[in-house]
Amino acid sequence: MSDDMPVTTPSLEARQWAMFCHFAAFLGLVFPFGNLLGPLIVWQIKKDLDPFVDAQGKEALNFQITVSLAALVCMLLMLVVIGFLLLGLLGIGALVLTVIAGIKANEGQDYRYPFCWRLLK
Repeated sequence: MSDDMPVTTPSLEARQWAMFCHFAAFLGLVFPFGNLLGPLIVWQIKKDLDPFVDAQGKEALNFQITVSLAALVCMLLMLVVIGFLLLGLLGIGALVLTVIAGIKANEGQDYRYPFCWRLLK
């Protein structure tokens, strides 16, 4: 018996919903806390569709929670000026990593964000 498990690619629909879980974070550009609410809503509605959607939804939400906490720290550090630079870097990093995650999810790859505090297991 081999330890090699056959790799199954998620369905097109599952890959698209997993991508939407990541890209829903861009709702944060429209209204406050949209970066948390977008992935949370998409994940809650579609998590039972496929285990891939469930996993990517949790990953997207965990990352957005991490980004939100880091943004709060940056805002506190604005009192000593360095927070302005750090908040800008955080925004650019979050944008780039979210786009990469959405693309990888749409390709059917199980993407894991670096520097992510995984509260949801």
